[in-house]
Amino acid sequence: MKIANLETLSKRGLLMDMLKVYQYALQREYEGKRFFEENAGRLSHAAAVGAFKNLAKEEQKHIDFIQNQIEQIKQGIPPSLALGKDLENEGFFSQRAATEALDSTVLESMVPDLPVLRMAYLIERDFAEFYEKAADRAEGEAKEALKMLANWERSHESLFRQYHDKAFEEYAGMPWGG
Repeated sequence: MKIANLETLSKRGLLMDMLKVYQYALQREYEGKRFFEENAGRLSHAAAVGAFKNLAKEEQKHIDFIQNQIEQIKQGIPPSLALGKDLENEGFFSQRAATEALDSTVLESMVPDLPVLRMAYLIERDFAEFYEKAADRAEGEAKEALKMLANWERSHESLFRQYHDKAFEEYAGMPWGG
């Protein structure tokens, strides 16, 4: 099935704009995946290591979804949300399960990881903001796909903000000298 108004989209530049948005997003997702893979080996606490490894796997799912969107645009096929919905049905790692593991002993041992946890939070926040802004300029399925990506990133952002904020609270309550 070809895009019915492909000519109209091309004239308005929306087709090329969406391709550029997805290509930029793909590059950012690869960078995010690399950040989580590399830092999983540097973290000192198993809970944070596990979260980073799981998030790297999720970033790969984002990469697959975006690559699928790019291929469909290049073929003149309306981008589909089917792969994204399949990924959601497979279930991303449970934020609740990850945050339930955060007791005070876990948080205390995560204090050395604060800068990395903060960077993870900021990366996910930046991804979410990028997708939200791009969705504001998009139409139809592209808008929905970008909103889907933004929601995924917001859930990751929330997880790492909780990790960071709870570990920071623990750190702030420690006696001088840590």
